[in-house]
Amino acid sequence: MSAGPGPGQFDDPRLADALRAGDVIALTEVYDTYAPFLFDYCHGLLRDRVEAAGALRNTLIMAREHVDRLREPERLRGWLYALARKECMRRRESPNRHTGQEAPEADDGDLSAEQLSRREERRALAHSALAALSGRQREAIDLAARHELDATDLAGLFGIPPDEAAQLLEECHYDLGVALHAALIAQNHWEDCPSVSALTESWPLAPQAARALIRHVDGCPSCGERETPPLPADRLLAVLPIAAVPGDLRLDVLTATTAQDRADNRHAIAAYAEPFTARGWPVPYQATPPRARERAPKRRNGRLVAAIGGGVAAMALAGVAMTAIGGAGANENTGAQSPDVPGASADPSSAGPEPSGTLGTDPSGTVTPTVSSTSASPSKSPTPSETPTTKSPTPKPTTSRPRPPEPPRPNPGTLSVAGCDMGVSDSCTVRITAVGGPVTWQVTGTSGALSAGGSGRLSAGESAGVTVSRTNGWCWGEKSGSVSFSPGGAASVSYC
Repeated sequence: MSAGPGPGQFDDPRLADALRAGDVIALTEVYDTYAPFLFDYCHGLLRDRVEAAGALRNTLIMAREHVDRLREPERLRGWLYALARKECMRRRESPNRHTGQEAPEADDGDLSAEQLSRREERRALAHSALAALSGRQREAIDLAARHELDATDLAGLFGIPPDEAAQLLEECHYDLGVALHAALIAQNHWEDCPSVSALTESWPLAPQAARALIRHVDGCPSCGERETPPLPADRLLAVLPIAAVPGDLRLDVLTATTAQDRADNRHAIAAYAEPFTARGWPVPYQATPPRARERAPKRRNGRLVAAIGGGVAAMALAGVAMTAIGGAGANENTGAQSPDVPGASADPSSAGPEPSGTLGTDPSGTVTPTVSSTSASPSKSPTPSETPTTKSPTPKPTTSRPRPPEPPRPNPGTLSVAGCDMGVSDSCTVRITAVGGPVTWQVTGTSGALSAGGSGRLSAGESAGVTVSRTNGWCWGEKSGSVSFSPGGAASVSYC
């Protein structure tokens, strides 16, 4: 699978028709044809071989029970991925799901020490480039490049219009090209630019460093003029490890799918796939908000600020992971569910995952984004005591004048502000410092999808941190805003 399944290796219409007829042999063909790819995909979303095996088993049970719904038998493969994604998203939400047992890497033949070294070098490059993408982007590019799904398949899988899926793929390829260009400069020319050297102290790159590197290359005359060799996405991702499907899973799946004494269990599992669209594709899984988000939203400035549930974005996967969706920058979404670099579009689902959203997510990433609010929770008024109290004597009226308000304290110093980059996190901290004397400060406003507040007084040379939160539910595309302070000053904030 390192190079993808390859064209012409599938016979979707025949297999779909055979499944409709209840052909057990067709079921074994479906397993032998698709199970290695589906297991790797599920493992990227769930990061556990036990959960991935269960997701694959349930996917094939759902497929056999619901194949009559599929209106396009030539889309059987993409339809199976849609079922698998929905089942993985459901499992990701379970508080009792199995964790911590990742599958071993599929055997890729006998490689020499030199070949292994070269492969690890290319994997680090791939992860550094993928780190700049969101969980949804990583999932989409992985499904297109290694699993050979097209925009129509992705539309059904993510529950978005086909033209939106095509645009998502186009933006993924563009953003990956930009990220790969920057990663190649970091890999081969890091000694030529002090800024690149500082950003690449850790390799492969973390998501924040990968995005910072892209911004540097875009604004650096020296780095921006460097040419790097083009590398198609399928070749870049072909070196990533593949999760090995367990050898005993085939018998388990075939037994669970055909045994007469498990019919009731199959019907219960099949219900997880519902509802379906008019095309017969499963509607993407909708995550259940945690208890804290089920509380009535608080009113702020006359408008309700509610938490937004987006399970798939949880596709953001940290470190060097087993698959592309679970590979770089997982703490984003899946996401597996949303572009973080130039040209990214708004997240359509996310649950996307936004599994991994893939890989994962978020792959994602899968993180559930929320809308942050800086307003304080209204406090309850004290409950009156039921014990009688002695009435206090009424004070005599006073003839003294009320004191005039204190004049504002002067600001002998100036306020220095330093921005922050929250990446795909929910918040970051802006640093403010009093220079040349004490300063009385306050937040006067924000721009972009940001929220911040606060005030205080700093002594000369004293610093403080102001927490800035993003108020957008999904991270799609690299965005920026600012936080304004009094006395003058504005801190730039990058997010997503």
